Amino acid sequence: MSTLVSDTAMLMAAGLGKRMRPLTAATPKPLVRVGGKPLIDRALDRLEDAGVEKAVVNVHYLADSIEAHTKARKLPAVTISDEREQLLETGGGMVKAQGAGLLPDPFFACNADSIWLDGPRNAFVDLSARWDPDAMDALLLVVSHARAFNFDGTGDFYMDPAGRLSRKVPGRIAPFIYTGIQIASHRLLRDAPQGAFSTNMLWDRAIAEGRLFGLAFTGLWYEVGTPADIAPTEEALRGG
Repeated sequence: MSTLVSDTAMLMAAGLGKRMRPLTAATPKPLVRVGGKPLIDRALDRLEDAGVEKAVVNVHYLADSIEAHTKARKLPAVTISDEREQLLETGGGMVKAQGAGLLPDPFFACNADSIWLDGPRNAFVDLSARWDPDAMDALLLVVSHARAFNFDGTGDFYMDPAGRLSRKVPGRIAPFIYTGIQIASHRLLRDAPQGAFSTNMLWDRAIAEGRLFGLAFTGLWYEVGTPADIAPTEEALRGG
């Protein structure tokens, strides 16, 4: 645990999973199985491997299923952040969990449907080693196109030699893709709007202040956004 900057991660598990239909008609996306294992269990296993002790899981769509599935988990111990009444998106979800006293400063955040294979070091250990609270509001784990699979977009960010991130210019390719994994500080969440909003709003402010940083992932990352992504991901995981 001494190598990590936080003992807590927030898993974003409240989304509607529209792109994964029809598999998500009766199953929340975090419980869709890839290689015989629900997506959320793959993320929780990675947190356990890193030594993260607590997971805050936000729920909205088919919330009862996710709550029942994670109830027996011992490590990391799961606490539910209930968004049944209103889906708050990524930013609003973090603000609600922080307001309930569930998130220390800083905390890890991770999409519940992320699949990755670590490089030489665990992703959360790598992020922790790079984290500088005096300079950063958030530190995003980003990956190059060569290490990203099932991804057909044009990227999300540019990164300068110091690690500061800036947004992709329209009509151009950006070399780095956000993996869904980050370290976030309470400073990032300050003066946040009420209700539902995207973390992108907070990142844009951090970019303007020179306080959004990235770390290039040394492993392999798999986007599992649609049913068509499942089979190639399973094949890659067998090979890995």
